[in-house]
Amino acid sequence: MTINEAQDEVIEEFNDFTDWMDKYQMLIDLGSELDALDEQHKNDSNLIDGCQSRVWIQCDVKEGRLFFTADSDALIVKGIIALLIQVLSGHKAKEILDADLYFIDRIGLREHLSPTRSNGLLAMVKRIKAYALVYANA
Repeated sequence: MTINEAQDEVIEEFNDFTDWMDKYQMLIDLGSELDALDEQHKNDSNLIDGCQSRVWIQCDVKEGRLFFTADSDALIVKGIIALLIQVLSGHKAKEILDADLYFIDRIGLREHLSPTRSNGLLAMVKRIKAYALVYANA
């Protein structure tokens, strides 16, 4: 599945709900389904600066594709990172770098987050793209 196909799938899932309380619950559910991040990866080098809560992102490369695992101490934030992983994990570095993450605005996520959570979302996207940049140039 391409990044855009994954984004379209997320948009479709979120369009099933009109109430933002239901969408927040979906984010919480996504976060609870996220594979656990090994404790060894919950370190300062994987910790995202700029997030109100603590968020760790780990990147592994297999056969030229980047795979992300993550965790957070906040349920909604864990759901947000789960969405980013759903859309971006398993793709090549160049695909991630070239991706226009339009799903964030289309599902209304940016406008329904507090300013600090919105900054955290931006920091998570920047970290994922930074990993992609490192591996694209490797």
